[in-house]
Amino acid sequence: MEITPIEDLKITPDVVQPYPDPSVGREAVIVIDNGSYQCRAGWMLKDRPALTFRNLLAKPRKDRNKKDVETTAVPVTQIGNDIVNLESMRMQLRTQFDRNVVTHYNVQEQIMDYIFTKLGINAENAVPHRVMLTECLFNPNYCRSLMSELLFECYDVPGIAYGVDGLFSFYSNQRPKNGLIVATGYHTTHVIPVMAGRMVVENVRRVNVGGSHMIAFLHRCLQLKYTIHMNAITLSRCEMLLHRYGEFAYDYLESLRNWAGIEYYEQNIRKIQLPFNQPAAVTTLTSEQKVEKKKELSRRLAEINARRREERMAQDEEQLALLQQLEESAEDGDDISDGLAEQGLKDIGELKRMITTVNTRIEKARTKLLAQGAGSSQPQQDTDKLMQPPANMTIEQWVEETRRKREAILEKRNARKQRKADLAKRRTAAAQERMRIISHLARKEKGSDDFGMRDEDWDVYKQISRDEDSDLEQESVRLLECEIILKQYDATYEDPVMLTGTTAELHQLHLGVECIRAPEILFQPSIIGLHEAGVAETIDYVLKLFPPEQRLSLIGNIFVTGGCAKIRGLKERLTREMRELLPFQARFEIDIAREPTLDGWNGASKFCLTETFRQSLITRRTYEECGGEYLKEHFNSNVYFPTPKTAGGSMVFPSSGGSVG
Repeated sequence: MEITPIEDLKITPDVVQPYPDPSVGREAVIVIDNGSYQCRAGWMLKDRPALTFRNLLAKPRKDRNKKDVETTAVPVTQIGNDIVNLESMRMQLRTQFDRNVVTHYNVQEQIMDYIFTKLGINAENAVPHRVMLTECLFNPNYCRSLMSELLFECYDVPGIAYGVDGLFSFYSNQRPKNGLIVATGYHTTHVIPVMAGRMVVENVRRVNVGGSHMIAFLHRCLQLKYTIHMNAITLSRCEMLLHRYGEFAYDYLESLRNWAGIEYYEQNIRKIQLPFNQPAAVTTLTSEQKVEKKKELSRRLAEINARRREERMAQDEEQLALLQQLEESAEDGDDISDGLAEQGLKDIGELKRMITTVNTRIEKARTKLLAQGAGSSQPQQDTDKLMQPPANMTIEQWVEETRRKREAILEKRNARKQRKADLAKRRTAAAQERMRIISHLARKEKGSDDFGMRDEDWDVYKQISRDEDSDLEQESVRLLECEIILKQYDATYEDPVMLTGTTAELHQLHLGVECIRAPEILFQPSIIGLHEAGVAETIDYVLKLFPPEQRLSLIGNIFVTGGCAKIRGLKERLTREMRELLPFQARFEIDIAREPTLDGWNGASKFCLTETFRQSLITRRTYEECGGEYLKEHFNSNVYFPTPKTAGGSMVFPSSGGSVG
C-alpha cells in the first residue's frame, strides 16, 4: 500500500497588479465574486480572476505582558493570501460572513481595501470603476443597503450591479432557459428552479449543509480516531484530504458493508503520513556487530533469568526449612496442626509430599544455575554451535525450520496474551473456566465451600502462576536463538529491534470509510444531527411544486455548481437518487459545471458585456433617490422586495394595508 505524505496548504501572497491594465482600459468593470469561502476578484474580459483568496482577516492580538512596546507599534492586519499559515492564526481569524450573509462590514471594508490595493488602483479618494458584485440568494435588504453604502460612501464607485453566483454559473455554461440549479456552497446548498430564464422565487429551497460541514465532520472523525495526533489533524489538512480523497458513495449502505470487510479494507485504505521528528540516526551496524548485539541481549536475558531462579530458589529453600522443621516436630510428637494449617496442609502425608516437591524444584533450579555457569565460561563455543546447521539439513531447510519454530513461539505467546486478556474479563468463558478449576481445587484442598473468605486462600493463584514461569523463560531463550539464526542467514527477515520505521508508522492516518462518510451528510444531514431533508429529498420536494409538464423540462436540465461539485461521485450519486425518485423510465439529465468554483465569476464577467448589465447598474443618483437596498432586477439577480414602510412606529405592508406594532 502506497503511503502518501500529507501536503499542507501552500499559499502564495498576492502581488500588486499593474494599473491601468492596458488590456482592459480605464472603463473596465471590477468583477467581485464575494463568496463565503473564497473571494475572486478581477477585471472583466479576463479569462480568470486576478485575485483568488480565502475571505478571511487575521489581526494579531497585542501582547499585554510586554509593557515596554512603543505605542506606535500596531499589530499588522493580514488578509487573504497574506495569511501564509492559517492554522497558526486560527484563533485570530475573522470573516465578514454569518453563514452565507455579509453581516460584519468593518471586516468587509478591509477586504475591499485589500482587493482594490492588489488590483493596483491608486486613484485619490475614489475607485473610478463600476463594480459587478455577487451576493447570496435572498440577501436581506438591510445587508444590501450597508454594502451599497460602503461602496458609494467609502469608495465613491460610479455604479454597482448585484447578482447571484449560482445563476451566473448557469449563465456561463449556456444552459437552456428551463432547468434546475443545485448550487452547493460553503455553508448552504440551494435548489433553484429556473423557468423561461428567470428564477422561480417562491419554489426555491435551501439545505443548511455545505463544504464547511463536511470539513468539520471529517476533522472531528479523524481526531476521535487518532486522539494522540489531535494537534496534527488540523482543519486545513482535513480540507485537503476531503478534496483529494473524499467521494460520494453510489450506494452508501453497500459501501459501508464493503468497508466492513477485511479484504476490501486492505485494498482500498489510504495511508497518509503525518510529519514527525525522526529520532537521531543510529550508527549503521555491520552483520558481525548485529550478531554481537544479539549475543549481548541473550547474555542479559540469561542473567535476568538466573537472578529470578536464585530468588525463587531462596524462597523454596526457606519454605523447605519450615516444612522440615514441622516434620521434625511431628517426629518428636509435638502438635503441628496450626503449622500445617498455615502451610495449607491437612496431614503428615501431605507435608511429606510437599517436602519432596519443594526439594525437587530446588534441585532443578540448582542444576540450571550450574549449567548456565558452566556454559558462560565458553560463550564463543556455544555461539558457534548455535550458528551451525545440523548435519542432516541444508541451510535452506534449517532456516525454514527455524522460521516455523519462531512463528510457533509467537503464536503461542499471542494466544497467551489473548487468554490473559480474556481472563481479565469476568464474563468470558476462559475466566469462568479458570474460576471453576480454582474453586474445585480449593474445595478439594480445604474440604469446604468457603473458599475466598480468608486471605491465605488467594495463595492458590501464586501457586498456579509459578508453574508457568519456567516455561516462559525457556520460550524467551528459544525465541532469541531463532532470531539470531534468521538474522544471519535469512535475507528477508526484519529485526524488530533494529527497525526504525515504527516511528513513521505511528504517525500515519488510515483513511477508510471517512472518505464517504463526510460527503454523505449532503444527502443525510441527520448524520451530524441536523433535522432536515437532504439534497435529493429537497429536489423531489421542489419538483412536486410544479405541474407535470413543467417538471419534465426541469429534470431535463439539472445543473450542479459550487465547490462541493468538485468532489468525486456527485453526478453518479445524484443520478441514482433521481432514478429512484422519478417515475419509471423518466428521462432526465444531470451536468456538472465546467469549473464549479470559477463559473460564477466567469458568468459575471461575461454579463458585464451585455446591455442588460448597463441597464441594471445602480448609480450614485439612484442610490440617493431609492436608498441603498434598491436593486435593479435582471435574470441573474435576486428579486427585489421593498422593505415595508413604517408609520408612527408601526410597519405597514402594502399588500394588505395592515400593520404590526
